[in-house]
Amino acid sequence: MLIRKIMSLVFVILLAGCQSTLMEPITDQVSTNVNQGTSRIVFMRSAFVGQAIQASVFEIVNGTPEFIGIISNDTKITFDTSPGEHMFMVVGESADFLKADLTDTKTYYSIVSPRMGFWKARFSLHPVRNTEDTKFKYDSKEFVEMQSDSKFVKSGVKAKDWAAKNAKSINKKLSSYLPKWQQKAIEKQQEATINKEDFLK
Repeated sequence: MLIRKIMSLVFVILLAGCQSTLMEPITDQVSTNVNQGTSRIVFMRSAFVGQAIQASVFEIVNGTPEFIGIISNDTKITFDTSPGEHMFMVVGESADFLKADLTDTKTYYSIVSPRMGFWKARFSLHPVRNTEDTKFKYDSKEFVEMQSDSKFVKSGVKAKDWAAKNAKSINKKLSSYLPKWQQKAIEKQQEATINKEDFLK
């Protein structure tokens, strides 16, 4: 019991020192329109668990992590890509993954949430759905408040430099954790998959 309390205290202290200053604020409202031939996914950080915390998000393209951005408490990142199947990765102490099958001109959301690791935070990527049987739902009070409280940010020179300097570590985590994710039961993988019908209506 004492060890668990100590670990929880360490976790809180680590969270308190992780607020990202690498991303740039977006002063203009992000357009709600998605261009033809494009799908959009918004990665949003929950404001209810932990306060000062950050995670780096990537798209896996041909086995290579391509940097999307760093997401902290009360922030969200818009990422436009092609319709179809994609794989995304979130990195902290470990790496976790999210599959997505995206539809043309639609907007999807994924919630980045922390969990306690050994030395620092680990993260998971959760799909937001329209169905009742899901962790995050579009018409829930929790999602509406997260969407209202969070602000859009974008990658700039500092964030991209950070990703370049940490590329070796990021690739190592991809190689280590993706095979483990792929060995999960189908039901567990499905819990971390955005389906075509999971767009914001």
